[in-house]
Amino acid sequence: MTASMPGSHAGGLSEAGPSEVSDATVGELMSKVSRDLSTLIRQELQLAKAELKVEATKAGKGAGLLGGAGFAGYMVMLFLSLALWAALANVMDVGLAALIVGGLWAIVAGLLFVTGRSRMREVRPPRSALCRRSRMCQMPSGAGEERYDQQ
Repeated sequence: MTASMPGSHAGGLSEAGPSEVSDATVGELMSKVSRDLSTLIRQELQLAKAELKVEATKAGKGAGLLGGAGFAGYMVMLFLSLALWAALANVMDVGLAALIVGGLWAIVAGLLFVTGRSRMREVRPPRSALCRRSRMCQMPSGAGEERYDQQ
């Protein structure tokens, strides 16, 4: 363990050595502490910004890949639908085959809509967010919820 020499950095923040601290007034010491704290906070904010930038880049790349996967899935369903249409067209009229494939997709869309709507009706805003808005905290729990069920 080495002793701090005057003018050396103690932990990288303070430049005051032992003799400088004993000769300093309380005001000067508070000024140095304030300056060191300000430097520390500034460095922590820079580090947080850098970390957020890295994570945002990762999230952006992941979102792009998910978007590409969604488009690829769309293309798969399109070509499978065309293949089903062509297969049905071999045994019946082409127009009727197209109506059957379209009807199947209408059923899928209807099921997805009903499921999505029921899940969205279960979503409630957090109570703490309501409390920040205004007098809504004074409402009894359950008041105002009926408007969600009418949609």
